[in-house]
Amino acid sequence: MADTVSNRIEKALERIEAAAASRAFAHARLARRHARLRERIEDAVFSLDALIAREKGDAE
Repeated sequence: MADTVSNRIEKALERIEAAAASRAFAHARLARRHARLRERIEDAVFSLDALIAREKGDAE
């Protein structure tokens, strides 16, 4: 009986460790996606600022 309980505990620990590793991977992936998106948004805002400044200069 003790062997069965210890086996169940070991299996549960393996599942917990696997879930934690999966969550860490998902978090890292999300952080990379966020960084790429932030960079693209910054580039777009910079381009819009340049366009507005250029149009403003042409209008004057």
